[in-house]
Amino acid sequence: MPLNMRFIDRRKFMWDGEVYDSQAAADARQAEYKAHEFEVRTIQEEGKFLLYTRRVVKEVVVEGEPPPA
Repeated sequence: MPLNMRFIDRRKFMWDGEVYDSQAAADARQAEYKAHEFEVRTIQEEGKFLLYTRRVVKEVVVEGEPPPA
């Protein structure tokens, strides 16, 4: 079972939960993630390919009233 999380270049990446049989399949999915502004790293283990992704939060939306002071 692959690791759910890895630190790569001192940044936290999460496994996408899929095991890809070929580099081509992993590359196709990686392109989809990049189109949605994710950083993606490919790891090869035992002849299979794993994708680890991360995305930096650029905006935080807070709804509702602030708590009383």
